[in-house]
Amino acid sequence: MPRSKRTTSSQILHTSDIAKVVGIHPNTVRLYEVWGFISPVPRSPSGYRLFSPIHLAQIQIARTALHGPWPGQNIRRSALALTRKTATGDFDAALKLAKQHLVIVKQERAEAETAARVLERWASGKTAKKKHRPLKIGEAAKLLHATIDAIRNWERNGLISVPRDEHSGYRLYGTAEINRLRVIQMLRQAGYSPMAILRMLLQLDQGKKKNLRLALDTPRPDEDAYTASDRWLSTLAEQEARARQMMAQLKKLVRTKQ
Repeated sequence: MPRSKRTTSSQILHTSDIAKVVGIHPNTVRLYEVWGFISPVPRSPSGYRLFSPIHLAQIQIARTALHGPWPGQNIRRSALALTRKTATGDFDAALKLAKQHLVIVKQERAEAETAARVLERWASGKTAKKKHRPLKIGEAAKLLHATIDAIRNWERNGLISVPRDEHSGYRLYGTAEINRLRVIQMLRQAGYSPMAILRMLLQLDQGKKKNLRLALDTPRPDEDAYTASDRWLSTLAEQEARARQMMAQLKKLVRTKQ
């Protein structure tokens, strides 16, 4: 591959230039270098950073990959890996990672969509309901391959209310409770937050079976602070759009280096 052209004075960008183009604080520009999200930046004799258009592109990719709430560990690790690979200047390798990143995001999104469809079928009564004798919490946990702590946590968070045996006082999980736990477990494994699931279940318990997918994905006005998993479907759609944007940015860098 031929050597890239040397940066000329007309290509030199200063910290304030980068900050203005990207829409971030100048201190954040400096932090991107400290964090290893861009290639080393040469200094002028007086110590000023001399950025190039390549640095600007690297910061834009890092911004696309990392700005906003983290959408799960798998996507986070992948985004960090491709950002740091971009900072090495090996844009061909970074593009390969970007393609892998898109696959990861699409897989997460497919799981979330599948869980939402199963939820809708369950709520409409279209799924088979296997009959269960009343189970104690340990038996329920074993049946679901869950932990007792997880089930207790779901109850503390208001996701399920479990009747007690009138004589022993033990919680007894019947068919309705086991099926509800299965749905809660599936949604949690697909990435939905307890708050999103609670929001949906409260609507369902009021007899409102329509727009459950929307309830899963739409924080209420009283939810002052929410995470990516509180609006998981929208978050994953946004992440897929970001992944495609990074691929386009990296393809442009690959062409620039040729």
